[in-house]
Amino acid sequence: MRFIVVLCVFYYTLISFLVGGFLIALALDLLKVQDLYGMLDYIQLSTNSRIFTGAAGFLLIIIGISLAQIILGRMEKEKTIAFNTSTGQVTIALSAVEDLIKRLSSRFSEIKELRPNVIAGKKGVEVKLRVILYSEVNIPDITSQLQDLIKTRIQEMLGIEEQITVKVHIAKIITYGRKKKAPLPAESEEAVPPFSGYTRT
Repeated sequence: MRFIVVLCVFYYTLISFLVGGFLIALALDLLKVQDLYGMLDYIQLSTNSRIFTGAAGFLLIIIGISLAQIILGRMEKEKTIAFNTSTGQVTIALSAVEDLIKRLSSRFSEIKELRPNVIAGKKGVEVKLRVILYSEVNIPDITSQLQDLIKTRIQEMLGIEEQITVKVHIAKIITYGRKKKAPLPAESEEAVPPFSGYTRT
């Protein structure tokens, strides 16, 4: 994957450099219009130049399309978790896991707002939480309880043994307007059967 990233950076840097250099040369009058016409005439008059130029243009188009597909495919893979059953493959949207985490946060009256971001990678599942807390709370205790609860529920829901990392970022601590939220009863959560594991699509 690192090679693909390097290739993408090199490709788009090269294209930007060529286009940008061409425009700068025109703006500074370093490249005359006559020179440009001369280059185009040479390309059209020489069979070898026409073949080389056409092949280079075709290759750049193919590379650009391929890299775009790879990047879009990579982005799509990161949005789902997949596992195989005896009858086929099942995928779970990471947004569904994020919705579960939001519901779990309602159990904590100390939390005013929570925004989760779930990422599935080769090393497991990473959960990043952006949290707004009310004041006069024990931050180590509340964050530890939140991390343990989320980790346990994700493991139960997905049935995975891979590492689950929960990172908490306290974005703000407010000191007024506190309204306690009634914790959700355990039976109100949707029952989700455990899965046998997951693979990345």
